Amino acid sequence: MIAVCIEASHKRGMGHIFRALNFTKYLEEKKEPFVILINEDPASLKILSERNLPYEVIHFQDTDSNWEAELIKKYQADIWLNDKFESSAALCRHVKQQGILLAAIDDVGEGAGFVDLHFAGMLFGKKESEIPGKHVFCGFEYNILNPEIEKYQRKRTEAKNVIVCLGGSDTYGATVLAVNILKNYGYAADIVVGPNFRHEKELADAIDSRYRVFHTVPSLVEKFSHYDIAITGGGVTCIEANAAGLPCIIIASEIHEITTGKYMERLGGAVFAGYYKELREEAFRLENLDISRMSERGKKAVSLKGSENIYRKLREYQ
Repeated sequence: MIAVCIEASHKRGMGHIFRALNFTKYLEEKKEPFVILINEDPASLKILSERNLPYEVIHFQDTDSNWEAELIKKYQADIWLNDKFESSAALCRHVKQQGILLAAIDDVGEGAGFVDLHFAGMLFGKKESEIPGKHVFCGFEYNILNPEIEKYQRKRTEAKNVIVCLGGSDTYGATVLAVNILKNYGYAADIVVGPNFRHEKELADAIDSRYRVFHTVPSLVEKFSHYDIAITGGGVTCIEANAAGLPCIIIASEIHEITTGKYMERLGGAVFAGYYKELREEAFRLENLDISRMSERGKKAVSLKGSENIYRKLREYQ
């Protein structure tokens, strides 16, 4: 039994829950029992309920009661996987006291030093020796991506159709910033907003007839397949887009996404437009982009076997 512990909210974003959905889909295929442990975020809980996935609502601010031990015993979990970006020392200490395998994904919290396995697929710019954890596994082969990507991979050759997708919450309204820049250059685009998006009024004021807005599409991977370039954040979305052959213009909404944006640009499948507070508008000049080259290089750089590789390591060390 694997306990997948995640955090999602308007501020934290929705990337962790979407990654959990992809990983638990793989676990279902392997007939591996699991439970998702998640904070009380209405949008996320609605998704889990609609998909009939097993979950428990937890309160990360409670560092004293040792709810971790109670849930480990309740579900007879033998593996605990943190995917919440900043795991606390108390949480990880409580899990380790139960004698089970503790793993983490891209964790920069104080608790990361307690983990047995650390899958650092997105901690770009760090050497393996700089990443906490007993056993550290770096590289794109440890990124959990949507398995549908393989079905929709194709090469793009021109920047004709543009899609804007700045995550499930877009905490700081970068979607509106992107739309305003596109308007200045005369480009049309479609826009996808997620379940925790809270900038509806600002977006409505910014768009005109050249822009269509889609709310929480059933499959973002399938949606992306109809476009030639995507404007995304610096999370998993830009990696999934590149894996499908879809070039990106990346906006960092959080400081740690700056490193991701620069790394993806170096790989060749994306252009980094900067931190949302200081965007380089010239990065949005579509006619200056070599779409064919970006499509090929992005697709070549990214592995689609992250779920398989992580699961194999979890069971190997368990």
